[in-house]
Amino acid sequence: MTEPAPRFPTSLGTSDADSITLLGQDLAADLMGKVGFGELALWLVTQRRPTRAHVRVFEAVLVALADHGFTPTAIAARLTYLSAPDSVQGALAAGLLGGGSRFLGVTEDAGRFLASTLAMAGEPLPADDAAYDVLALAAVRAAREQRRLIPGLGHPVHKVTDPRTPALIKIAEEEGTHGPHLRLFEAVGRVHPQVLGRTLPLNGAGTCGAALADLGLPPDLLRGFALLARAAGLLGQLAEERRRPLAMDIYQTVEHGAVYLPPGS
Repeated sequence: MTEPAPRFPTSLGTSDADSITLLGQDLAADLMGKVGFGELALWLVTQRRPTRAHVRVFEAVLVALADHGFTPTAIAARLTYLSAPDSVQGALAAGLLGGGSRFLGVTEDAGRFLASTLAMAGEPLPADDAAYDVLALAAVRAAREQRRLIPGLGHPVHKVTDPRTPALIKIAEEEGTHGPHLRLFEAVGRVHPQVLGRTLPLNGAGTCGAALADLGLPPDLLRGFALLARAAGLLGQLAEERRRPLAMDIYQTVEHGAVYLPPGS
């Protein structure tokens, strides 16, 4: 008896000799020139056409995470391009691979932390800021007792306020997407000095994670959106590297500053 041919179902895209279908739409007739890239990216993940409000918040997140200067991810991309100028894809990949717990990955880490805290609290959700403060204080204390960092707190450059944080919160409020994750994150910002003994800013990457979680996006995919945003920034870094090369100077500065120490020193 002949085995049935395997089937591989998808609700994303397909094509035939005359047309391309994406998300149930004719790509050429219905999407090209009519749908922005941010809207499409959100649509692809949720498989629901996003509202204008969701698109505005989502694109604000992408803009917030696109570039932040000479971060390790940007330097890695530029140095890889210096080493292999024939491999733009390698340079982009090198930068993206650096998205982890200190850079970019905080977006996902914060979203997971907030989502798990809310899940453990159960229903109903806190009704006011005071109740969110109680929940945040318990979560911060638990993290401290377990010697875990609270994702989204602190920034290597912005020591008082990360300018992206109030801007993104304001946009979420304007669009009606200021939900429990952002409210809990703001509560963390209010209560953490009681536990840590110092005041740290809520960083933009963590705020982005909270904002994305309030859009209903899965916490375990949030780092992907940060990488999507940073891909644009890295492409900008590589374009600038072509116009105004810096990677050789970066490499030579490290090379000339290297000091050899015998093993065991």
